[in-house]
Amino acid sequence: MKKTVLAFSRITAPMVERLQQDFNVIVPNPKLGDISAQFNEALPEAHGLIGVGRKLGKAQLENAHKLEVVASVSVGYDNYDLAYFNERGLALTNTPDVLTESTADLGFALLMGAARRVAELDAWTKAGQWQATVGPAQFGSDVHGKTLGIVGLGNIGAAIARRGRFGFNMPILYSGNSRKAALEQELGAQFVSLDELLAQADFVCLVVPLGAQTTHLISTRELQLMKPSAFLINVSRGPVVDEAALVQALQNGTIRGAGLDVYEKEPLAQSPLFALGNALTLPHVGSATAETREAMANRAIDNLRAALLGERPKDLVNPQVWK
Repeated sequence: MKKTVLAFSRITAPMVERLQQDFNVIVPNPKLGDISAQFNEALPEAHGLIGVGRKLGKAQLENAHKLEVVASVSVGYDNYDLAYFNERGLALTNTPDVLTESTADLGFALLMGAARRVAELDAWTKAGQWQATVGPAQFGSDVHGKTLGIVGLGNIGAAIARRGRFGFNMPILYSGNSRKAALEQELGAQFVSLDELLAQADFVCLVVPLGAQTTHLISTRELQLMKPSAFLINVSRGPVVDEAALVQALQNGTIRGAGLDVYEKEPLAQSPLFALGNALTLPHVGSATAETREAMANRAIDNLRAALLGERPKDLVNPQVWK
């Protein structure tokens, strides 16, 4: 008898077809009513869940009596109560690696867009303000040769650093929990404390996972350590930055600007950031390319399929639960 897979976000028809080769597949349909109600109704029969964007813990899963695995179509897994998963012996998988380059592209696009005021000046031009040769009021900041600080030199951080070092001749500083000797040699990167990085970097890129130690890692004190000419780029998780403190820093000129893809509350429907010309705001699209999202979906399916067929998944977040 086939096991049952329940999607907790929309999945494509090809994904459904792949899964149906081995499993019964349930995909809640908004045309049939409330999505959450359909999800909760199907949950007791589900052996596996696949999707992204839904918080899952005891309150949401206590009726999922048959559940074995949750395959998240994401790298980050802060939406999931890992302690509860471990307590119940539920496997959790994610999709690392496949989105590294796309997210690094986006991170560097934010860096350049903020520095050269791309969105701001696009709006200014379209509003008919370009009536003479531009002057200092429209000037941006150079990128080439400036110091790039990476907070969290993992796969994505290293990919952003390569773009800066080899594409724009940027000296690289990095901070984190451990030194990366190979990357230091490859990139000429210098390991420094977070405070040193903030004080010296012209661009500060945040690429750390969200946890107790990184929540509000950047707040008023840290922003005040940065140069008034510096830019903050965040492609990690929104709560890594104290958003209220950032708004104040942008308003009063503590830093020059920010490029943001993530926020403390998402979706971001209203925010003081929207009124700031020196804040470039994107809707959490780091991995949002057709190619990367397809690769992530296939990776999640591979993980889910392996777990439900009794094979160890490649990307097991909590290996201690695997027997």
